[in-house]
Amino acid sequence: MSDPSFLVTPQGRRIAYRQQVGQAPGVVFLHGFKSDMAGTKAVHLADWAAARSRAFLRLDYSGHGQSGGDFLDGAIGDWFEDALAAVTMLTKGPQVLVGSSMGGWIALLLARAIPERIAGLVGIAAAPDFTEDSMWLEASEAERAELMARGRIERPSDYSEAPYVITRRLIEEGRSRLVLRSPLSLPFPVRLLQGTADVDVPPAVALRLLDHATGPDIRLTLVKEADHRFSTGENLALIERTIEEVLARAAASVGPVS
Repeated sequence: MSDPSFLVTPQGRRIAYRQQVGQAPGVVFLHGFKSDMAGTKAVHLADWAAARSRAFLRLDYSGHGQSGGDFLDGAIGDWFEDALAAVTMLTKGPQVLVGSSMGGWIALLLARAIPERIAGLVGIAAAPDFTEDSMWLEASEAERAELMARGRIERPSDYSEAPYVITRRLIEEGRSRLVLRSPLSLPFPVRLLQGTADVDVPPAVALRLLDHATGPDIRLTLVKEADHRFSTGENLALIERTIEEVLARAAASVGPVS
């Protein structure tokens, strides 16, 4: 595979990305926490877009993948700014955002910041506000005290032998990026995909988002026994069909393009 391209954001961070030219509206894939643009879903969708001559963009947030920066220095706002820079500087016209886990939260932040550039949104186990509602809420009093005093805590990870590090900045900065505490208008086609066996982002999160957001075309699909990875062959095929549905509905809403 060829080397990625790089973008320097207005904040001075060096972000790796891969972009494919093609038909509009383009699709932008936003990966999850500690993931990257080389993950199963990102690569699968890059192949899907290439086969259909669909414009496609994927990126690594700072501190992730091949981008610059230290992961532990980052926070939700930084990664949102990275995605915002990529969308506004690298793409033209409305885009369909596909956000996986934390990427779903970042997609919602983009929708709030630049709604005129969003043609549709697909959330895959979307995890809005997880720093507050999961990390902070589920921490014990002792863990919270340690986090405030030391600036970080470590927890066992289900995905690697290395511990899961949560920083004080991640929690505190995340409080300025919450989307489930104030009105959230999504005036374009929105599809939320959620596995019932997801223990990292349980179905209750998707139901809360569905209830909270307002918009003319928002639907939630629950997939029995699907887990947080949402990467089986059947799951990937569902993601494809869902993006195609959103693209079709977005096209119908604007009519033919001359």
